[in-house]
Amino acid sequence: LPISNISKQMIPKVEAYHKRKLSDKFFCVYLDATYLPLRRETFEREAVYIAIGIKPNGHKEVIDYCIA
Repeated sequence: LPISNISKQMIPKVEAYHKRKLSDKFFCVYLDATYLPLRRETFEREAVYIAIGIKPNGHKEVIDYCIA
């Protein structure tokens, strides 16, 4: 499959991930960012912000992320 077809198939899944309901409470939430090289109109480094939650049992979960 061409990359564009794979991307089109993933868009609804990514949107559903961003809109999902969080089922658990978190003991702690970490917010962080890293810069990754991304190719859009130009080749630039863009920030990827991520929220990671730690549950009371110690398990970590990616709550959400955003490319900005």
